[in-house]
Amino acid sequence: MTDDNTQAENRGEDGRFLKENRFWEARASHGRPPIYNDPEHLWNDCCAYFEWTIRNPLWEEKVFAHQGEITKADVARMRAMTLAAMCNFLGIDHTTWRAWRSERSDLSPIIERVENVIWTQKFEGAAAGLLNANLISRELGLADRKEHTGPDGEPLKPSALTDVEIARRLAFLLESGARKLTDQSNQTENEV
Repeated sequence: MTDDNTQAENRGEDGRFLKENRFWEARASHGRPPIYNDPEHLWNDCCAYFEWTIRNPLWEEKVFAHQGEITKADVARMRAMTLAAMCNFLGIDHTTWRAWRSERSDLSPIIERVENVIWTQKFEGAAAGLLNANLISRELGLADRKEHTGPDGEPLKPSALTDVEIARRLAFLLESGARKLTDQSNQTENEV
């Protein structure tokens, strides 16, 4: 870094930078210093978020009736941990978290551990009925999904039927329906 005299040499009497100065070379480092140089520092801050979610549950007002008397009470509800809320707690953007996961090999084991803690808290909370199972299962990718696709994952394409094919299929349906009616009619006559 430079001292105050060198900074003053780069500026004119009015405080503006002089023409053709090279003030950017005076920096010892470029860019913002990393927030987390130490994986344990990140882990400790993530644990602080986990503790915060436990100490700050969501509150729901419930109405109870007992022997004709109505009572209102605030009931603590489990707060689901989320990556978005944790990033907000840490003062970083979600894109920063994703970048750290792929680019910071020193932080990636902690990031995987944190994501596992959040996944497990949501799963166990939903399994115990403390969190909305529908919402959580979708977020965790556990929801039953049936995706209907054509060959090689292509969208389904309805086949073009000729008039002859449509007539053939209708005739088949009419014949099978007529057979069922006949069978039912014969069965009814036999029972009488």
